[in-house]
Amino acid sequence: MAKREIIWTKVSEIQLQEILEFFTKRNKSRLYSKKLYKKFKTEIKIAAKNPEFGIKTKLDQIRGLIIEDYIIFYEILEDRIMILKVWDCRQNPDKLNIPR
Repeated sequence: MAKREIIWTKVSEIQLQEILEFFTKRNKSRLYSKKLYKKFKTEIKIAAKNPEFGIKTKLDQIRGLIIEDYIIFYEILEDRIMILKVWDCRQNPDKLNIPR
């Protein structure tokens, strides 16, 4: 199967940026943020090639990639993978809503 284009929603871009900035400030270094970002990119590239790679959710066509303490939720579309949310699993699960 052909590799799909990866599209980040505005919400998911903001969530990713907030996570990376948090660790940069907390650790007073960008080292961990760079490492985490690289893991995210690697897993997303795998999902772009193999969309069924992520775990199933209750919502059709939406899957999740578990990466350390995070889940990246994405929607499988005909020609692209839409990144919907970057969720910190340490949050209250009642607050989790996946936009479509």
